Amino acid sequence: MPKPITVLVAGATGQQGGAVTRLLLEKGHRVRALTRKPQSIAAEDLRVLGAEVLAVDLEDGISVERAAQGADAFFLVTTPFEKGPEAELRAGRWSAWAAKEAGVKHLVYSSIAGIDWVTGVPIVDCKRQVELYIQELGIPYTILAPAFFMENLLGPMFLQGLRRGTLSMPTSQTRGLQMIAVSDIAGFARTVIERPSEFEGRRVELASDELSGPQIASVLSHATRSPIAFTRDSIANVRAQSEDHARLWEWLERVGFEIDIESLQREHTEVGWHTLGTWALEQNFSGLDVAAAEQPTA
Repeated sequence: MPKPITVLVAGATGQQGGAVTRLLLEKGHRVRALTRKPQSIAAEDLRVLGAEVLAVDLEDGISVERAAQGADAFFLVTTPFEKGPEAELRAGRWSAWAAKEAGVKHLVYSSIAGIDWVTGVPIVDCKRQVELYIQELGIPYTILAPAFFMENLLGPMFLQGLRRGTLSMPTSQTRGLQMIAVSDIAGFARTVIERPSEFEGRRVELASDELSGPQIASVLSHATRSPIAFTRDSIANVRAQSEDHARLWEWLERVGFEIDIESLQREHTEVGWHTLGTWALEQNFSGLDVAAAEQPTA
């Protein structure tokens, strides 16, 4: 059993940060959970589990530095979806700077897979800029780069269609999509945090399954016990909602992630990897109510 250490976790009331916090606490580590919403239900749940919840804005480097004093490791995850890519870039840079100033022994930054291609997409480019800053900073680091989140399938882009019995994606029927469960990201992050010398200076892309759109629809049909059909959405429809997302899907169709899933799973059995099928069987689809939804007509 690894020796308990003190870990600072950003975004602790979000998906990734929350999963990392809970797993580290389960393994006996001390966690300082950073959040901008310390009074939220999610924050209170973490307190009950034993986390020290701290109200910190990642764009405020001084407050992050104070929170990081004496920490052995810092799991850093940022998001562009609340305040935009420029704010995410500031948060990432300030947090990395604060980690170095506080003497944190190991910075683990969660980025995104496929980032080495030139995208021109702000929500991706900002993560690349944070990566470069961390590499230049001179702090011991590891960069984790997950592919498409399985949890995205229950998000706003897909949810309405699933309620109608349709999985609509802007990809061809044969294009595979590499993906990963958030719990698997947490599992790998725990390994990296507990074994820093093995991962220092490395960038590791993460995925645990690869399926085409029709295969994904079939898995979700099995999990929900309701028929879900795959339909190909147009990039124009996606672009009408978000130019950034349209560019991402165009790249996924043209190139896609190229992660060696087999090697990852063989070398890191401790993560407890999920296929989409095993992940789906663990989800609560009661709120989706596919069976009760009106089915599309011909």
